[in-house]
Amino acid sequence: MTLTEQEISVSFLTRLTEQNAKYRHRLPPRSSVGKFVEEMMCFLFPVTQDCERTSLDLPEAYRRLQNRLSCLLDPLSNHLDADKDAIMDRFLAKLPEIYENLLLDAQAIADNDPASVGIEEVISVYPGFYAIAVYRVAHLLVDLNVPLLPRMLTEHAHGLTGIDIHPKANIGQSFFIDHGTGVVIGETTDIGNNVKVYQGVTLGALSVSKSMAETKRHPTIEDNVVIYANATILGGKTVIGNDSIIGGNAWLTTSVPAFSQVYHQSELKIRQSIL
Repeated sequence: MTLTEQEISVSFLTRLTEQNAKYRHRLPPRSSVGKFVEEMMCFLFPVTQDCERTSLDLPEAYRRLQNRLSCLLDPLSNHLDADKDAIMDRFLAKLPEIYENLLLDAQAIADNDPASVGIEEVISVYPGFYAIAVYRVAHLLVDLNVPLLPRMLTEHAHGLTGIDIHPKANIGQSFFIDHGTGVVIGETTDIGNNVKVYQGVTLGALSVSKSMAETKRHPTIEDNVVIYANATILGGKTVIGNDSIIGGNAWLTTSVPAFSQVYHQSELKIRQSIL
């Protein structure tokens, strides 16, 4: 017997209704997340033409940012540890600290990249700074036990920059991501101060088993470490000691002491063609 188009439609709608009832969370739309990020960046760093602000504009910009955050938290209200307004108050109270840390990040990029012409360029152009800025805001929401929204924020930045930073990672001050495309920083990564990371670096896990979800699976990077392009550092017990240099394409699953230099060696052969 062949089902009619109407019977198929009714069956499919029933299936959708059943599945929709199983979802534990209701989330804000991705477009709203993106608008919040842009509103936040314009409020904190009005260095681009579309974000022109005067001192008289700041209170209004601050209110707009509050309204954006309130709208993002609304769908999650039933899953928050505290009243939505209390969480907003705590978030806004911490925002000055986030701002100062982001200025340190921007200055670290400007100081360490010879191609940079100043902090304004870093703030308005550099994908590494954008990804770090969104991460720091998302990490604050993690600290406030806001579910899912922090990941939505960092995935918004991931889509725009190609830089994937989990919001639960812990990252110290003056963090420098150069170029950035393909950088992956896992959930339980710990990064110290004054660390420099280049494109294609992976700070990942040795195992992706779901049973490991609550354990430390990603490496610890201590202060003043430089990790060059396409290096891969894996494992929750892997510690890169302070002031170490990890060369490009290196693969590490064991710890290295402070002041180490680790390089991947490959054989390069050049053969001249005989005409």
